[in-house]
Amino acid sequence: MGVQKITFSGSTMPRWSSAAVLFVAVLMVLSVFSLTACQKEKKAEPERLVNVRVWPAEIKKVQPYLETTGTLRADEEVMVSSEVDGLIKKIHVKEGMPVSARTLLMEINETDYQLDWKRSEAAFKQTQASLDNAQAEYKRKDALYQEELITKQQFDDISTRVSLAEAELERAKATLAISREKLVRTKIYSPLVGAVKDKKVSVGDYVRNGTPLLQLIKIDPLKLSFTISEKDVAGLKTGQKVVFTVDAFPGQQFQGNVSLLYPNVEERTRTLQVEAMVPNAKHILKPGYFARIQIFTQASRDAVVIPITALLYDGATVRIFVVNGNKAQERIIKTGNKYGEVVEVLEGLKEKEQIVVVGQNNLSEGVKVNVAR
Repeated sequence: MGVQKITFSGSTMPRWSSAAVLFVAVLMVLSVFSLTACQKEKKAEPERLVNVRVWPAEIKKVQPYLETTGTLRADEEVMVSSEVDGLIKKIHVKEGMPVSARTLLMEINETDYQLDWKRSEAAFKQTQASLDNAQAEYKRKDALYQEELITKQQFDDISTRVSLAEAELERAKATLAISREKLVRTKIYSPLVGAVKDKKVSVGDYVRNGTPLLQLIKIDPLKLSFTISEKDVAGLKTGQKVVFTVDAFPGQQFQGNVSLLYPNVEERTRTLQVEAMVPNAKHILKPGYFARIQIFTQASRDAVVIPITALLYDGATVRIFVVNGNKAQERIIKTGNKYGEVVEVLEGLKEKEQIVVVGQNNLSEGVKVNVAR
């Protein structure tokens, strides 16, 4: 294509040929059509929807409670000790064996104690006979003294003999009682209903007075020991129901009642020690079990609840998304206690509103949603 120059008032401009002008015009028309087509394509693009799942807020009956953990302990733990010296003759129980009150646990060789009891019994009988003789003589001399047939000195002598014989009889009686008690204590009985936790001696061992023999524990009822935070103490009182689970029996709940609130709060942990009594008639529960505890602090009531998975946290603010029509609507709510997988909503939500439980992290106010069925 040739370009000719045209001069205007002393200046020179290029002059396009008709072919060049036509080429430029075609390019401009194509550009306009291309821009128009792009704009039409943009307008035709469908609006993006966020897929979500929803859950209807519902009213359920709930009962506020505190959660903590604790340990089951024996209600009583007793160390049975020997009360006499001697060889262990028989042991009638072993570790883990249940025992009742007055169950025979052990026997200590009683031979020496039987002999001592018999000697004491013979001495008592002899002393009794001496007193009987002295009293008979006192009666005779008392009659003679009344008739002035014996002197006062003679009467006083027999009176003294009677007093001494009575004192000797009391000593013999005490000795006999002690020897009988020692003989009885060669047999050792259980002081409680429970089980044998530990055996300290074997047959043939020589034990002395005070030697530990067996450790017994009382397992019905059991004692549930746990702590409560200082801020929750006001909601706790004796007699309250305690519900708990143990790992040994998953899914099974056990119950007890608060029996003791300690008089002081532990300064280091700011917690209060608490005990609850737990019935254990079938001996299913064992001392030492770890327990997950719920303590009901108020009467049951109706409340709006939603799944915990619906909650979004922004510092101290709790947010959820509600589906209104086909759009997401953000709500700030106030929550209460948690009850398993759901949480109580105190403010900001009504029953039957559709709560987003899956996909809420991709939402913002007014975004259109597609509710998955």
